Amino acid sequence: MRGVTASAPGKVVLCGEYAVLEGAPAICMAVDRRAVAHVEESPEDGHVVSAPGFTALSGRFRVDGGHTTWTEGEDEYPLVAAVLQTVREMPSASTAIRLDTLAFHDDGTGRKIGIGASASLTVALVAALRRTTDVFDDSLSAHRRFQRGSGSGIDIAAAVHGGLIRFRMPDTSVRRLSWPEGLHYRLVWSGASADTRAKLAQLDRTRDPRSCARFAEAATRMAEAWCSAATVLDEFPGYIEHLRRFSVDHGLGIFDAGHDRLTTDAAASGLVYKPCGAGGGDVGIVLADTDKKIDEFVDGRAQTLPYRLDTDGVKVERY
Repeated sequence: MRGVTASAPGKVVLCGEYAVLEGAPAICMAVDRRAVAHVEESPEDGHVVSAPGFTALSGRFRVDGGHTTWTEGEDEYPLVAAVLQTVREMPSASTAIRLDTLAFHDDGTGRKIGIGASASLTVALVAALRRTTDVFDDSLSAHRRFQRGSGSGIDIAAAVHGGLIRFRMPDTSVRRLSWPEGLHYRLVWSGASADTRAKLAQLDRTRDPRSCARFAEAATRMAEAWCSAATVLDEFPGYIEHLRRFSVDHGLGIFDAGHDRLTTDAAASGLVYKPCGAGGGDVGIVLADTDKKIDEFVDGRAQTLPYRLDTDGVKVERY
């Protein structure tokens, strides 16, 4: 049975979160946890989609002249619906689509870890349907449709390109960077999932133009620092304070769920810690000039994640 498997990495935003919406550059790293989409010929009548581990329900639909008609499960698969509305094509034969985002969940609790699962899955599904890795524009359009217009697209860029990137709106420019030599890191899981869409809606309701402008300036300076370990570590403490003030100005709770304590403790120990999620949980990152310093700091303090920088972006394999 012929088919295609595509996968795309998750992401962690290192600086420029929210400020990227103001036109400031943001730095983002792809991480080695991948969403996977399998698309293969099926003996069934019509197209079938499943997502084991996410839902026990299957979706069934037909595509005729670019128009999708769902017969089952449309409410369970809004992301798939958004992709189909964008791509507007399916193989002529019946297909079975299987989606896998289990790598984006905590093994112990099953909670979703906020590293961009929906964006990664969007990229993987578009790539599997298109049978190509040239999918940035379609993936960005589909994901914005899924998110009802919110978001910058940085998570799509990371999923498509992989590695460490500098991203900027409104032209969605992407520049690959090298990880600074001698800069060591560890990702930390707060134990709580955050709702990015809710935080973006909160920002829309409370947006203070002066606060946004100040934070955008700080994000621009921080983005310029990603040329050496020394400049990253020197610039981050000031950036983190700007991020803290921005969070307070807009009621985003970025330093909730234990991030505040880790930030303070790290500074006292001569390290850098910052939350990397939208607020209220998700992941953070510890940065230092040696692994030993990080190991001593996180021991007994935080649950680390075995995630590393993924230098590869979206992949497509035919079988």
